[in-house]
Parts: sequence; C-alpha cells; structure tokens
Amino acid sequence: MAETRWLDEGQQRAWRAYVGMQGRLTAELNRQLQSTSNLSLADYDVLVQLTDAPDGRLRPFELQRALDWEQSRLSHHLSRMQRRDLVGREECGEDGRGAYVVLTDAGRQAIADAAPGHVDAVRRLFFDALEPDEVETLYRLASAVLDRLDAAAARR
Repeated sequence: MAETRWLDEGQQRAWRAYVGMQGRLTAELNRQLQSTSNLSLADYDVLVQLTDAPDGRLRPFELQRALDWEQSRLSHHLSRMQRRDLVGREECGEDGRGAYVVLTDAGRQAIADAAPGHVDAVRRLFFDALEPDEVETLYRLASAVLDRLDAAAARR
C-alpha cells in the first residue's frame, strides 16, 4: 500500500480556507434566497436547470446528472417542489415508462423574482472581492479540478 502523501502547510491552509469559504458562502446564499424568495439554494439550482432546458423540461436522470445528486435526494426534493407547484411531472410520449420534470408557471415566476437578489448576493459576497485576473484564474483552477472529477467519474 502506498504511503500517504500528506498536505504540506500551504496546501492545508489553502484547502481549509476553500472548505470554509464554500460552506459559509453556500449557507449565506441559502439564507438570502430563503429570506427574500422562500426558495432554498437547492430549489434555485433545480429551477436554473429547468429554465436552461428546451421547453423547461428534463428527464429526471438528466436533472440528476446535471445537479450531481443521488436519485433519492432528487426524488424527495422534486416531490417537495411539486407540492409547492414549482415543478410538475408529465408523461414522456416516446417512452411510456418515463416522465419529464417540467417547470410550472409558478416555478418560472419564482426564479424570475429570486434571480436579481441572488445575483446581487453572488456579486457582493464573491465577485466584488476579486480582481478581473483573479476571476480568470479561478475559472482555470475550477476547470482543471472539474476535468479531474469528470475523469474519476468516467472510471467508475
């Protein structure tokens, strides 16, 4: 068995800062959305995927893949959103066993109402702390890590 390659001091400092930032930023964005729009960050994420999809509809497996959620989490979350009339389900014409998750008019209005405040919070809490060249660096770093994650997923 290979010996553990421990993080050096700089890597550990950077990793802990990243984990702390990610957790606190997610919590703050969730609070902002809930207080201004009664949407959770998870609701918002689902609604974004559906507004970006043609005709505001996706198969559940497509939504699961896009969000990188477990099937049970997606199913439970969609049920809660459906009870609030943010999403609906429709039969899939080409596959009698399948269904679509569809954006309702109420869901479309909810994200339209929530988006300006959410974008303002993202800008204020995140992007306003960065210089333009740092934004480009962040993009390159995130892309490199996402490529590694994609490669690891493909090997599973």
